[in-house]
Amino acid sequence: DLASVLVGELLKEECSLAVAESCTGGQVSQRLCGVPGVSAVLKESLVTYSNEAKTARLGVPESLITSHGAVSDEVAEAMAEGLHASSGARLVGAVTGIAGPGGGSDEKPVGRVHFAVGLDGAVRTHERTFPPRGRAHIQAWATNTMLNLMLRAFREAR
Repeated sequence: DLASVLVGELLKEECSLAVAESCTGGQVSQRLCGVPGVSAVLKESLVTYSNEAKTARLGVPESLITSHGAVSDEVAEAMAEGLHASSGARLVGAVTGIAGPGGGSDEKPVGRVHFAVGLDGAVRTHERTFPPRGRAHIQAWATNTMLNLMLRAFREAR
């Protein structure tokens, strides 16, 4: 299980973690919290579903949301940077996307998800477009991808 592997490696290194989620609605946090011992590394998790929450809780500038949309690399990056600043966690992950079934467009279809992962303040973004096979599938794929990206970022830095 990705969450177990990630938490196990973070525990060995005493590396703190925080997560900000939008389209996954807390599923990343739920998976992490299912791992015994996670309380030693998980500082916080936020479900910042609305644009107002992204601005108020994570400091994402409204102008960024207006110019790029909530589902963008720029907003995912700002979410991760805001989370790092507010939580002090070494490893942070942020996810925002369109889980559907509505809300998509030609430019940003249902299944488009943006991720940002940061370790010690250095944030990298990733974009994926998952097949539009239903909301639950998109959320599950996005959750697994977020856990995998955080694990890869942590391993690459060691």
